Amino acid sequence: MNTIKNVPARVLSRRGGHSLEAEREQFDKIQAMSISKAINTLEAPLKEKHARRIILGTHHEKGAFTFWSYAIGLPLPSSAILSWKFCHVLHKVLRDGHPNVLQDCQRYRSNIRETGDLWGHLHDRYGQLVNIYTKLLLTKISFHLKHPEFPPSLEVTDEVLEKAAGTDVNNIFQLTVELFDYMDCELKLSESVFRQLSTSMAVSQMSAVQCRLAPLIQVIQDCSHLYHYTVKLMFKLHSCLPADTLQGHRDRFHEQFRSLKSFFKRASDMLYFKRLIQIPRLPESPPNFLRASALAEHVKPVVVIPEEAPEDEEPENLIEISTAPTVEHPVTPFELFCFGSGQYTGCVCRMILSVPRDLQIDNLKKEIDLLRAELEKIKLEAQRYITQLKAQINGLEAEVEEQRKQKQKALVDNEQLRDELERLQKAKLEGDRSRGLYLEAEKKASATEMRYTKLKEKHSELINTHAELLRKNADTARQLTVTQQSQEEVARVKEQLAFQMEQAKRESEMKVGLWDRRQDFLPLSQDPLLPPPLRSPQVSSDLGCQLGALQAEKETLRRSVSEKECELVSLKGTVQEKELLLSQEVEKGAKEVQELQGQLVEKKSQERTLQQKLLEDQLRMLHGTVREAESIIQDAVAKLDDPLHIRCTSSPDYLISRAQAALESVNAVENGHRCYLANMADATGLVTALAQFAHLTADSIVNGSATSHLAPTDHADKLIETCRNCGQQSLDYLSKLKDKQSLRQADPADVRKTLQGLLQLGQELRPRSLDVRQEELGDLVDKEMASTSAAIEDAVRRIESQVCGSVFPLNQVARCFSLVSATTPQEFYAKNSRWTEGLISASKAVGWGATQLVESADRVVLHTGKYEELIVCSHEIAASTAQLVAASKVKAEKSSKNLSKLQECSRAVNEKAANVVASTKSGQEQVEDRDTMDFSGMSLIKLKKEEMESQVKVLELEKTLENERLRLGELRRQHYALAGIYDENSDVGRSSAVRKPPGILKKPPVAQKPGYGFKPEHEEDGVYQAHVVNF
Repeated sequence: MNTIKNVPARVLSRRGGHSLEAEREQFDKIQAMSISKAINTLEAPLKEKHARRIILGTHHEKGAFTFWSYAIGLPLPSSAILSWKFCHVLHKVLRDGHPNVLQDCQRYRSNIRETGDLWGHLHDRYGQLVNIYTKLLLTKISFHLKHPEFPPSLEVTDEVLEKAAGTDVNNIFQLTVELFDYMDCELKLSESVFRQLSTSMAVSQMSAVQCRLAPLIQVIQDCSHLYHYTVKLMFKLHSCLPADTLQGHRDRFHEQFRSLKSFFKRASDMLYFKRLIQIPRLPESPPNFLRASALAEHVKPVVVIPEEAPEDEEPENLIEISTAPTVEHPVTPFELFCFGSGQYTGCVCRMILSVPRDLQIDNLKKEIDLLRAELEKIKLEAQRYITQLKAQINGLEAEVEEQRKQKQKALVDNEQLRDELERLQKAKLEGDRSRGLYLEAEKKASATEMRYTKLKEKHSELINTHAELLRKNADTARQLTVTQQSQEEVARVKEQLAFQMEQAKRESEMKVGLWDRRQDFLPLSQDPLLPPPLRSPQVSSDLGCQLGALQAEKETLRRSVSEKECELVSLKGTVQEKELLLSQEVEKGAKEVQELQGQLVEKKSQERTLQQKLLEDQLRMLHGTVREAESIIQDAVAKLDDPLHIRCTSSPDYLISRAQAALESVNAVENGHRCYLANMADATGLVTALAQFAHLTADSIVNGSATSHLAPTDHADKLIETCRNCGQQSLDYLSKLKDKQSLRQADPADVRKTLQGLLQLGQELRPRSLDVRQEELGDLVDKEMASTSAAIEDAVRRIESQVCGSVFPLNQVARCFSLVSATTPQEFYAKNSRWTEGLISASKAVGWGATQLVESADRVVLHTGKYEELIVCSHEIAASTAQLVAASKVKAEKSSKNLSKLQECSRAVNEKAANVVASTKSGQEQVEDRDTMDFSGMSLIKLKKEEMESQVKVLELEKTLENERLRLGELRRQHYALAGIYDENSDVGRSSAVRKPPGILKKPPVAQKPGYGFKPEHEEDGVYQAHVVNF
């Protein structure tokens, strides 16, 4: 192209101004036309060519001034479709326009907000969409202004994302929340659009539907990038923070993932989107942020938009920029050399000119070829080194990445294990809480032991490193000594050479002086004035020979001197080189020694720090265990005053076993305390012993309180006081363990003393029958059974004599006879003390009940007794027989014939007792029927008076019945208490019971009708308490 070289300035300025104005007018015209065609009230999708011209206009003027100057005059409040298209165009301009568009839009935030608020208050379908769209645009503008690293198109690399997130966890956390808010606005717009549309394929081809669907293309582009950035930041957060802290983030991400997946699926099914955009597919399930390796499985969703054909018009270059290449004349070394300054340079130039030019060129070419070959060789060597270094760098980067992944995996595994442990601890019952704490203490102790082992290994490694450094230091010192010796030797040789040189110079000077004298003497020898002997030819020849010898010797000496000088110069150079190398080695050795000493000091400080940290961890673990032990014991002490704990009961034997175990745990605590004072870096033994001590002591206190509920008043008070004192002493001892100053003086002697007192009270509360030997118990069972049998036989004889001696009009005697005769003695021996006690009680109760039944029948026949006495005695015999059968079932075999007979007799006793009760009630009714009431001779007033007296009597009887029931309860309670008191003072009574059988008409002194007082119903001997239910 031909260009104008010299244009007048006036013409150029005039033409330039007119051209700029015309170009501006044309630009404004095109922009106004594009904006008016893009933003209109027609319910149809936006045409891409109009939006493209608007976007190109922002790049042309480097901003959105023109766009806003026309957009601000649009009647947006008049049409919701107009506002919807305006939001669509603004979204595209923000995404694809010039970067300065963001600042220009910030100035018109109030206009965007007012438009959204206006349509948000109106019940219009497009108006609601406009309100949501304006909120999205405002959120987009605010986010990109706050984070300029993210362009409005949201297209950044992972490196820029890492740089924007930084290393501060708070910044990463805040950025993730802002991205979540950003994504919520995008998804809310898509959900609102789909809520107003039908998702069928045919509907998506309608222009009215496409008008709503068109902005979702930009929403899909934004959401794909936001999803990728959110996943990256979530994985980074999980590598820095525990999983529990990020539970809300995970829930919010999962909700957004489901919405985004549904949005992409619905959009991909529409034909409108298939020809305009390629929508990515999300995975079936959201990423597992608790597993760090899941980051490698994440695939970035990529949105593909088909490229449009480029425009044909290309702007022409009006100015020719290319220039003709300049030919450089290479300057040869000859020219550079000849164009120097000075006479010497000119002389050398003239000498070089005398050399043939062709030979010079050949030499230079050869040198160039050699230099080029050496240069290529150097380049290849450097390239090889670069390749090796890059390979090493790649290998190191791969190792670093692998270590980072392993670290993330370990962190995730650790978090998973921690979550699993917390879930297990929450799922456990209250009774398993102490066991979990014990296991946790063991884990901490093992971890502390592992850290201590690692610390010892580090210490040994430091010792080895220190020894190696000392050896290196010794080698360096030895090398330094050798170098100094060699330097001294070189100096000595140098002095010797200097001395020899000096001596050679003196000899040379002497010989030169002698030569001069001979030269002076030689002319004199030819002097005619000298005597003839001196002028003889022989003398001249001798002198000539001597002169030649002297000259030769002079020349030899001169060469020797020059050789010595050269040798001295070379030795000086060698000495200087050795001195330089020696100084470098010394400096290098000193630096290495300083570095190694610094590393050694640093390692020692790290070792001290780790040791101090280990001691603090052990003390912290000990304090935690002590606090937990205090809470356990305090909880046990609080149960002493808990009214709900009154119903809990226990036996003295179980209390004794718990107290003995607690005493053993006190010894274990004392041993662990001694070991901890000897080595405070290991508190495992003390922690384990404290956990066991706390549980056993608390168990002893609780069981002591439960045992006191069945003990006599005096013993119960002593037991409660001892339990309270034991808890207080234990808490005092644990408080001493928490304090560093009193840790060494802590002594569990007071705790041991209170536990021994608790053990002694438990032994005092044990039944004395348990002290009797097994043989004596067998004899006692035989004698009690024999006395019971004798009592029953005596009752049978008495009833038979009464039947034979008189006529008994009623049938109670036959029933009593059958009842007593059904209770035959059974031989059954017990080997267990508890079971024996119940068996003896039941047998005594059976005999006593038979005796009382006979006496009650006598009184009824003589009309001095009551029918209710027969009913009560029948119930008593049935209950005692059931107790006897139950006690026998515990130790008897299932196939025992005696047990079968006993059960049959028990059933017969129950039947006879029922017959007695029924016959007694029948006889009582017959007697009462005889006394019929006759009210024929009574007046109305008399009947009213009798009625009132009868009501008074009924009230009195009800009051009496209530008082008797209370009295019955007190009697039973006192009976249970007397049974326990008898166990304490029954040594004499038991010896008398062994020597002679009890009386027939008097109730035995044991009278343990309901069984052994301390025996709960869940004990293993199966003896249950018998109660009289109906009277």
